Amino acid sequence: MELLKLQALLTTANVALAIGLVSQLLFSSRIVLQWIQSERARRVLVPTLFWQISLVSSFLMLVYGLLRHDPVILGAQLISYAIYVRNLQLLGEWGKLPAWFRAAAYGLPVALLSWFVAGNRHFSLRAMLGTEIPGGLLVLGTVGQVIFLLRFVYQWVYSERRGESSLPLSFWVISLVGSLLILAYAVLRRDVVLFIGNVFGTVVYARNIVLLRRQLRQEPESPRGPAQSATPPAGR
Repeated sequence: MELLKLQALLTTANVALAIGLVSQLLFSSRIVLQWIQSERARRVLVPTLFWQISLVSSFLMLVYGLLRHDPVILGAQLISYAIYVRNLQLLGEWGKLPAWFRAAAYGLPVALLSWFVAGNRHFSLRAMLGTEIPGGLLVLGTVGQVIFLLRFVYQWVYSERRGESSLPLSFWVISLVGSLLILAYAVLRRDVVLFIGNVFGTVVYARNIVLLRRQLRQEPESPRGPAQSATPPAGR
């Protein structure tokens, strides 16, 4: 019986690792896409595909967080997921997606969380509440994720005020700080998925800060404020 339980845990862990790595691969691909376009334009650009990939990646990380019984990852991805949807709406791209995709984007997370609350042999709310993560480590991860999420809360408010999806300089500064804290959490938690995702992201965030600072020095202020929009209103 104990052997069967061990085999089930190993299987769940392997599935979680595979899902987490696929998610981070997608997250990295969106950053590479954004980075290449920004380098070519010599200014920070964020295409619509960035947000579409983000949405899919966030759902996979949500599943990963459930399988890992990690409240830090779970909470962060729930908020991030909603923000990615909103950015696609602000861009006017949400309505262009197939109806089945939009329905799945709304329904799958709800169904997954309902299954999580009900509990099953792979993940459950009760098991997560019983997970023994050291208090100091949990605080570190939570602070890192809160800061990391604040970048999108800030970006969300900023975009709502402008009426378009934009990524200002402050977004990348907050991203860098949050990423460094999450990187520390990943090392202490021995989480390969978080480590891989944040090592690469940290480099890109730093590079975007350099590009945007250079852009802000070169471009004069417009009637709408400093030229710090990630892209023009259309064609992201």
